[in-house]
Amino acid sequence: MSAGYSLRDVSKLLGLPRSIIGGLIDAGFVSPSRGRRREYRFSFQDLVVLRAAAALVDAKLPTTRILRSLRRLRTQIPPQIPLSGLRVEAVGDAVVVQEGNAQWQTHDGQYVLRFHVESPGGRLAFLDVPAPSPELSGDDLYDRAVDCEETNPVAAVEFYRQALAANPKHACTYTNLGRLLHARKQYDESETVYRQGLVHCGRDSTLLFNLAIVLEDAKRPADAADMYRAALVEAPELREAHYNLALLCEAAGQKQEAIRHLSAYRKLSKR
Repeated sequence: MSAGYSLRDVSKLLGLPRSIIGGLIDAGFVSPSRGRRREYRFSFQDLVVLRAAAALVDAKLPTTRILRSLRRLRTQIPPQIPLSGLRVEAVGDAVVVQEGNAQWQTHDGQYVLRFHVESPGGRLAFLDVPAPSPELSGDDLYDRAVDCEETNPVAAVEFYRQALAANPKHACTYTNLGRLLHARKQYDESETVYRQGLVHCGRDSTLLFNLAIVLEDAKRPADAADMYRAALVEAPELREAHYNLALLCEAAGQKQEAIRHLSAYRKLSKR
């Protein structure tokens, strides 16, 4: 069996008629290989470029501009697609390819492209990303993010970011955005979100507790312990913080503090 995606696969995955795909090939947007029977075989990079090309053509951008932009973009797509997902984004004159915490950036001032591509479990899926919505309030954007967390977490992240731009003092937005980034093991980004929340919203116990968990998962136990302590200053009855801190203190050889927090956890559990 030939490697790559067939024309039928591409049409199904992208939701594009075969005639449009053929037109994009004729225009030089992609150059798929040929299979044993001379049929087209598309790579993952071809699919990314076709998806972007179709969106830009729909936006009525000049063909020469699209070609120049996509040729530059295509060189930034890694040959190995991780199961955790790939993010490709161009904002202003910067085209960024991001895999987890690693980024590839080039400069291209010709267009603005916003889309996300992921291959969860090895299965290709394209997830639309919402464009900025200046007419919506921070609360509206927050509600949209909550609504699409389960069905499209990539879009939810973008909506939460837009919500924070509209209202940087909404603690729940920082909490939810940090949690989503944490779930994707983007520990540095999650930490940044929580710390920004603490700057704008004050010493919120939930933000402090969540930040402590991120730091613990990032293998920074001393920093995590400090954040659990800070969370308990704001919310002394935060049972889970006592328990987690007790375990960290025990591992660090701080026996007395470990006993004290474990005792507090047991007392709170009986209520």
